[in-house]
Amino acid sequence: MSIYRNDGDGESEADAPKSGTDVRIVPLLPLRDIVVFPHMVVPLFVGRARSIQALEDAMENDRDLLLCAQCEAGEDEPGEGDIHEIGTLGTIIQLLRLPDGTVKVLVEGKSRARIVRFAATEPFFSCEIEPLVAEPEPAVESEALVRTVHAAFEKYVKLNKKVPPETLNTVMAIDDPGRLADTIVAHLNLKIEEKQELLETAGPARRLEEVYARMQAEGSRRSWANATSSRTNSTSSTSSSSRRPCRRRRATAPRRRSASSR
Repeated sequence: MSIYRNDGDGESEADAPKSGTDVRIVPLLPLRDIVVFPHMVVPLFVGRARSIQALEDAMENDRDLLLCAQCEAGEDEPGEGDIHEIGTLGTIIQLLRLPDGTVKVLVEGKSRARIVRFAATEPFFSCEIEPLVAEPEPAVESEALVRTVHAAFEKYVKLNKKVPPETLNTVMAIDDPGRLADTIVAHLNLKIEEKQELLETAGPARRLEEVYARMQAEGSRRSWANATSSRTNSTSSTSSSSRRPCRRRRATAPRRRSASSR
């Protein structure tokens, strides 16, 4: 589960991947099957020794670390070339050591960043990073796009029952294009590669347009699936009413159960 903060901290979402001048060295946490976006608050379960040491180093300092997705989730011991160059600078909110030796950590994404070079690979990954800063975009065009996406997301929530109702209120209160895109993307059914592509997409407005296109495509699929399911259930009910009764006396055929939606 992921949560989005709606305060004023973190990345200013005119945040296209354009290199800044600030360079710093932070611990790196490679992620197997998730892409963390700015303002996203998410729990992670960490078991690899190098990753746990990276967390410990971050806790001893300013709690900041770089969160980067692996190119291949199945790689147990990723090297420098197995980690995406662009990730999210995050901060540790809470860390809990579990009895089995793994660590549960709650992190919050703050801003996009690029790996400039690896400073160390042992005993954990640390890297020199630079922030990715965006250039300002025309306000009028951005405002129109935001209104369009707000309306589309409201329709999407009605089709996708997995999105909590309170999420709609959070999204409708966001008027920054980049932040809006990063908030919505967590609720879309996208592959890791697609989410990484959106994380790397330059320009808040362009990224929001990409999120809008994917949301519309998924919404269309859900509408078609719902319509097909309704027709199937209707046909099934009609055919069942005209079916001849079972002639068995001693053994009664079990009643069908309708499949529950998840």
